[in-house]
Amino acid sequence: MSLFPPSTNNQYRGSPIAPYGLGLIATLTIIPGCIHYLLPDGGAGVIAHIDLSSHRSEIVAIFAWMGATQIPWGLAQLTVAIRYQSLTPLFLLLSLFLDLLSSLAGWVTKTAVEGHHPPEHYGVLAGAVVASAMLALSLRQRDSRL
Repeated sequence: MSLFPPSTNNQYRGSPIAPYGLGLIATLTIIPGCIHYLLPDGGAGVIAHIDLSSHRSEIVAIFAWMGATQIPWGLAQLTVAIRYQSLTPLFLLLSLFLDLLSSLAGWVTKTAVEGHHPPEHYGVLAGAVVASAMLALSLRQRDSRL
C-alpha cells in the first residue's frame, strides 16, 4: 500500500483550466492558514483588526485552530490539482460549499461587530465566485479526440 496511489489524471475530462483554478484556491487556503497558525496573534489584530484587549488568548487560539484546519485542506486541494485531477469537480464543490457557509456566517448569521468585516469575509465571497466558475468548467466534457 502506498501513501499516494497511482494518478487518476487520465480519467479527468473537464476543462484543463479547472485544476489550475483549484491550485490557485489551494494556495489561497494554505497562505492564510500559515498566517493564522504562525503569527503571534494569528492575524486577528494585525490583519483583521479585531480588538484583542478582551479574551486575547481565546481569539488567538481560535485563529490558530482555523489555520491548523486550512493548511491540510489546502494541501489536499493542491494534491488533487496536481496528481488526482479526476477529483477536481468534487473538491471544487466542497470549496464552494465552504465559501458559501463562511459567507453566510460572516455576512448574515454570525456577524461579530456591526459593520466590521475582516479580509476573509471578502475573500470567501470572491472564492465562491471562483469556485463556481471552476466547477462549471470542470464539469464541461472535453472532446476526447483532442
